[in-house]
Amino acid sequence: MQSKRTDRSYENELRQVRERLLIMAGRVESMLERSIEALVEQNLPLAESTIRQDRLVNQDEVETDELCLLILAKRQPMAKDLRFITQALKMVTDLERIGDLAVNICERVLDLADQPPPKPYRDIPKMASIVQAMIRDAVDSLVDNDVEKAKEVIRRDDEVDGLYIRIFKDLIAIMMKNESKIPACIHVQSVAKVLERIADHCTNLAETVIFMVHGLDIRHEGKLVTN
Repeated sequence: MQSKRTDRSYENELRQVRERLLIMAGRVESMLERSIEALVEQNLPLAESTIRQDRLVNQDEVETDELCLLILAKRQPMAKDLRFITQALKMVTDLERIGDLAVNICERVLDLADQPPPKPYRDIPKMASIVQAMIRDAVDSLVDNDVEKAKEVIRRDDEVDGLYIRIFKDLIAIMMKNESKIPACIHVQSVAKVLERIADHCTNLAETVIFMVHGLDIRHEGKLVTN
């Protein structure tokens, strides 16, 4: 009887880790969405309120870390459960960094407050939409042990890189034609670079899932596992 209660308690702790990851991922996804909306609409109050949300993400990281470390110390998980907990510890670090990068976008919004945008925002929202889906799918793939979804996240990183290159070239052309737009263009390029970096963090998350399920570390191989 005691063993069954212990098993239920252990499963509940693992479930809590999954739930906390989903909550944290949802929070940083929302922060990213709000930061891009603030950029496009030049909404300074929205940018400022999004920056304040970062403290909740930091709290998510600390609490999830504490729970994972407690499980490691108290339960001494083995095999698949051990991989899940150790990879969850890595994932919260990537998610926390994504929250920081969303804050960076909001800071660029504040910097652009007294400057008109150098061009209509078209590719930036498209880029952000892809990255948001990457965040959501990366964490879903962890919770569902879905390697195929994780692989798709990794593939989409190339699309984000392509959009970044296009945005960068467009901004260079604008700056060459009109030097007065250089400061604004630099801020917009910074936003695009932040989105590209967030996509890299999403790739890290997806690679974590592949390791958790297959026990294969593909971080430095530059290619997807095929089996």
